[in-house]
Amino acid sequence: MKMASPRSEDVFALRADGFHRMRLTCWGAERADGPPSTLCLHAFSRNARDFDALARDLGRDRAVVCPDAFGRGRSDWLPDPAGYTPAAYMGDMTAVIARMDAPRIDWVGASMGGLVGMLLAAGPRNPIRRLVLNDVGPFIPAESLQTIARYVGGDPRFADLAALEARMRAVYRPFGADLDDAYWRAMTRHGARAAPGEDGRALAYDPAIVTPMGDPDAIEDVDLWAVWDAIACPTLVIRGADSALLSADTLAAMAARGPG
Repeated sequence: MKMASPRSEDVFALRADGFHRMRLTCWGAERADGPPSTLCLHAFSRNARDFDALARDLGRDRAVVCPDAFGRGRSDWLPDPAGYTPAAYMGDMTAVIARMDAPRIDWVGASMGGLVGMLLAAGPRNPIRRLVLNDVGPFIPAESLQTIARYVGGDPRFADLAALEARMRAVYRPFGADLDDAYWRAMTRHGARAAPGEDGRALAYDPAIVTPMGDPDAIEDVDLWAVWDAIACPTLVIRGADSALLSADTLAAMAARGPG
């Protein structure tokens, strides 16, 4: 069978200060006899291309759409960083879902993307048929958020892609020890942008995405158990053994309440 290949499309989502362009990486095609389309949303400082392997596989028999949230990847950066919030991303994703032209979708969310998926799936008359969450749940400890806020808030520069890859390997080591060199090269290529006014490379996200989190020392636990309890669709939760965001205790509690 021919392997699916991606194509890039843009959709415009409305914010208070006007429309902004969001880049979509799209795989496969909608089929009348196939499963519902799938939307995959990435983690806080990541981008749509993290889903390449999964989307290529799913794209054999369905449409798969992977957005770069505003401030990440190839999407626009927001003039007002106060707009970098999960509640605002919910509105952005309605533009993506409308572009997909599907009455029901499956949602795959990693970390922040899972948080947005939970918020949408908890609402009345939502279009999410099935929900997959990776490395996130309704309780997020403050310590984990503080760590994210501290390493995302800067805007480091790298002499070349090799230097950036070394940074990627260090920061994202918990992604797995068995990842091959091709994985890291692809992650680096898609996670890089040209450093403004320089010959080197910078990370492919707006450092201001962390602004709404405020002072890292003042960050508190996130408790969304009421949201979890409102979700009714079939839900799969994936937890890595070394996850700092999703504890084993939280995962066990998730299995005992909400969608189960």
